[in-house]
Amino acid sequence: MADHQESSLTLPSAPESVRLARGHALAVLTEWGLPASSATADAVRLIVSELATNAVQHTFGRSPTFTLELRLDRDEELRVGVTDSHPRRPRRLPAAVQQDNGRGLVIIRFLAAEAGGRLSVVPTDTGGKTVWISLPWRIAVG
Repeated sequence: MADHQESSLTLPSAPESVRLARGHALAVLTEWGLPASSATADAVRLIVSELATNAVQHTFGRSPTFTLELRLDRDEELRVGVTDSHPRRPRRLPAAVQQDNGRGLVIIRFLAAEAGGRLSVVPTDTGGKTVWISLPWRIAVG
């Protein structure tokens, strides 16, 4: 397998794009050897869903598209990123017991930490940001 593999998909900032991003991520990771039924696949599906949903809902029309990026380096680290054009960094909101939203970032951080990974936010040259989740890649290469 190559030292570096990547995939990128740009979608409109629309609710139906969240499903498309999730499906694309699963198809690419399956191609790279990740079993679709694994716990890692489940975590990545949820991470992509949350990051894409944030890009759609919290950019307030300032990002007509978002880009999903998947990078696999030396069969050691998987990076999942979503880039949008809005400059505001994601922030954790206090989640009231009856609140239906505001927990996505907490869920993403927990999933990343549970898998031995981390979350980072990197500003883009065009004034937006990429939210990255880095996870160890624990798939046997054969």
